[in-house]
Amino acid sequence: MTFTERLEDHASRVERHLDEWLSTDKLGAVPDRLLDAMRYGTLGGGKRFRPFLVIESAALFGVPVEKALNAGSALECIHCYSLVHDDLPAMDNDDLRRGRPTVHKAFDDATAILAGDTLLTVAFEIIAHESTHPNPAVRAALGLELARASGGAGMAGGQMLDLMAPGKMLGEADIRTLQAMKTGALITYGCVAGGILGEASKAELAALKTYGDALGAAFQLADDLLDAEGDAAVVGKATGKDQEAGKGTLVSLLGLEAAHAKLQNLKAEALGALAPFKGRDAMLAGAAEFVVARKF
Repeated sequence: MTFTERLEDHASRVERHLDEWLSTDKLGAVPDRLLDAMRYGTLGGGKRFRPFLVIESAALFGVPVEKALNAGSALECIHCYSLVHDDLPAMDNDDLRRGRPTVHKAFDDATAILAGDTLLTVAFEIIAHESTHPNPAVRAALGLELARASGGAGMAGGQMLDLMAPGKMLGEADIRTLQAMKTGALITYGCVAGGILGEASKAELAALKTYGDALGAAFQLADDLLDAEGDAAVVGKATGKDQEAGKGTLVSLLGLEAAHAKLQNLKAEALGALAPFKGRDAMLAGAAEFVVARKF
């Protein structure tokens, strides 16, 4: 199976798994409008790249796809909640996500806020469920690392820095820190979570973290390049917003040519981190290639 085929296959599996979890059968008597907004913001689109990383990093240690779906789906709930909130008028104020109206446009601001809040809590309900892993210590480790990746020192903190950034003269180190928190933390978690599921050694977890850090940085840089150069009809959301908002990015700081060169360096760094898994790393190596080459 090629990388693209594997990505699509995992995305289909994650979609079905999320469809099962985001239901009253699993979650109880969630009000219909709230559940509809949660499902609208989560189902029916997206590459499911972060769950892919969970599944493939877990596969390095012999964990079958079915045993990694809970952790991957929990991570995707966090990611989708962050998108719902990120699109709100008080944040990035976007009208389009994945080629269709954002949740607050399809519903309303208050419903979008509550949908995001609930997706956040559902993620930890999934992680804590005994079907995620038979070892309670593994489930606790997954939950702890997910909280760190999504909280004030991770994704949410990165979003705060991003909101504070427009108009400021940010250097490369500041931009890298912001982006490592806002975007990179969840991508790194996706890589490390598979190792936790597979009860990997400290050295193996460290290698996955190094890979995830480089991959996350590359993902954000590629996203910034898409914002600068991409076609909104292909990307599925508005482009040119970073420059319009005066946001500091590596693209605006370094220029297009140097940003593309840095993207290649980050890919090389990610691929180098996979050395301990040589012979088993084809899909994770493919993920690095995909991030650099993506057009959407």
